[in-house]
Amino acid sequence: MAQDPTATVRDLLDAVRAEGRTALTAPEGKVIADAYGIAVPGEELATDAAAAVAAAARFGKPVVMKIVSPDILHKTDAGGVVVGVQGDDDVRATYDRIIENARAYSPDARIEGIQVQELLPTGAESQEVIVGAVTDPTFGKVVAFGLGGVLVEVLKDVTFRLAPLTDDEALGMLDSIKAAEILRGVRGARGVDRAALAEQIQRVSQLVADFPEIAEIDLNPVIATPKGAVAADIRVILAEGTPKPRRTFTREQILSTMKRLMQPRAVAVIGASNEQGKIGNSVMRNLIDGGFSGEIHPVNPKADDILGRKAYKSVTEVPGEVDVAVFAIPAKFVAAALEEVGRKGIPNAVLIPSGFAETGEHALQDEIVEIAERYGVRLLGPNIYGYYSTWQDLCATFCTPYDVKGGVALTSQSGGIGMAILGFARTTKTGVSAIVGLGNKSDLDEDDLLTWFGEDPNTQCIAMHLEDLKDGRAFVEAARETVPKKPVVVLKAGRTAAGAKAAGSHTGALAGDDAVYDDILKQAGVIRAPGLNDMLEYARALPVLPTPQGDNVVIITGAGGSGVLLSDAVTDNGLQLMEIPADLDAAFRRFIPPFGAAGNPVDITGGEPPSTYEATIRLGLEDPRIHALVLGYWHTIVTPPMVFAEVTARVVQEFRERGIEKPVVASLAGDVEVEDACQYLFERGVVAYPYTTEKPVAVLGAKYKWARAAGLLGGRG
Repeated sequence: MAQDPTATVRDLLDAVRAEGRTALTAPEGKVIADAYGIAVPGEELATDAAAAVAAAARFGKPVVMKIVSPDILHKTDAGGVVVGVQGDDDVRATYDRIIENARAYSPDARIEGIQVQELLPTGAESQEVIVGAVTDPTFGKVVAFGLGGVLVEVLKDVTFRLAPLTDDEALGMLDSIKAAEILRGVRGARGVDRAALAEQIQRVSQLVADFPEIAEIDLNPVIATPKGAVAADIRVILAEGTPKPRRTFTREQILSTMKRLMQPRAVAVIGASNEQGKIGNSVMRNLIDGGFSGEIHPVNPKADDILGRKAYKSVTEVPGEVDVAVFAIPAKFVAAALEEVGRKGIPNAVLIPSGFAETGEHALQDEIVEIAERYGVRLLGPNIYGYYSTWQDLCATFCTPYDVKGGVALTSQSGGIGMAILGFARTTKTGVSAIVGLGNKSDLDEDDLLTWFGEDPNTQCIAMHLEDLKDGRAFVEAARETVPKKPVVVLKAGRTAAGAKAAGSHTGALAGDDAVYDDILKQAGVIRAPGLNDMLEYARALPVLPTPQGDNVVIITGAGGSGVLLSDAVTDNGLQLMEIPADLDAAFRRFIPPFGAAGNPVDITGGEPPSTYEATIRLGLEDPRIHALVLGYWHTIVTPPMVFAEVTARVVQEFRERGIEKPVVASLAGDVEVEDACQYLFERGVVAYPYTTEKPVAVLGAKYKWARAAGLLGGRG
């Protein structure tokens, strides 16, 4: 009976570990490849020149010869690889030369022999690609695919996914690189065997999922042809240690704790103060003035009364249950007060103070985390501005109050970004369900908040600013639960930071940078915003737009120049301009002047009265083949901005009342009156922006990305 593949690999890895090695030799790599069905060429290990000649003769064609040494990872650098060796004399000479090169490169290296390998085909219908996996510090096991050979270092045309992969995700990787067309076949050449290539990706994915101690694996190059995909070289590196396990919680535990944080009945303010200018005074005032209907308990050992409420010397003296303790005391006093919070059985501590890991005080932060874990307290912060839960009239922060209730939940890792969120929300009249600061993320982080907001009936869209993720897999899991119900928008800071270079493989050198975040956030269905304003605008606009029912986008514009720019924006955002059929083209032409232009964009020209805008918009909403409208308005006295806005809003509302809901976005060019017109449209369900053709289409593109990720449209976003 054949041995179980995982048992074969387990025995091999244990033996390598027992020798104190982390790098596998090529023959050991072949054992793993054979166990997991990873296609590799025929090969034999030769321990002398005569054995090499015999092996080459058995293959009956030119061969590749490679040094086999557990101490030489980069065989090419050592002069340890020769391709296209043919004939007995050539094989003998090459054997001796490779051994000599290896000795010169690393005199103390253990040399086990020479690997004689079947030479794989080359030519117009052969493509070199890389398939690999690496342990990413944020996301764990990540699979990589891209152009291989030397091109991987030059072009870095690589895409990443979390392991293990589904069949569809493996196939999708083939289409996610810039050079995807090459794999399909160009200039008359046949495309590669996509199924075989996807299978190689799948098997690598499963291997690293089964064996977490495999830090990196490289199949580079994989020779892909119309008849299959074979790995010419396999490199495997084991991890040197095991990461410290992170404290985890079940979904039910997270929701239970978050409910008490976001919908508390009683809040204690540790460090509450009567003195204006103190954080403890600002937090108390915001809680009281904000209208929070629950109990508010000030805690201060030096006061009997704070803002007309009885003060307690210690939180342990507060009567009854408390859901949240807000800390407004210096960092050096937090640990002792947190012990009291733990003894009181309070489930949440909101740590406003700074002076922890962000200033180098890692030991102090580690201490409070240990206390919290011991008592089962969840920590928000430290080093935050607090948080707002508007539907509870809760303003637990020392910053300016905000009480406009709505459907957008906003989170930020940075206090400054948090205040930008606040100002934007106020200026644009964006109603929010919550604004939460995360700071150092000593405990509670994005996946906890995402789990809560995904279930919160008051939240329709979630937008998150983050600089890093503590546990990328937990975030992806929470996002996958949430995205089918509501959009998740992420602004990931640090896009241009140099990626961490993992030694030992091409895959490792390519991973760890922003490309991994980009691909895996997309895999999770998250909409990634390129900048802060984009994140905020997506969050404001996505709940306003209806979900599209198809891909056909039509532009109706009063200015030809705007039409061209809007067309560019449609393409840039991955949207599809509808090819207008003859009957629809004729229908549009009935409403526009002879010197206008039908087709797509539909150019009604700038001098047209409101009736022309109304007729063409009405036609766009009425025809079921059209799924979304992009409107380009040009300011004229014939149709002033507010007249255009009123006509558009009225027609859109009329169709919504008839059950016909399509996303409509608008770009308004003109004098300052277009600003009020845009606000009027936004408030009535038409996403409109002045002075830009890019922004309204970007928002529409984000809505389409979410609809695809949520499974509401075909294809991938």
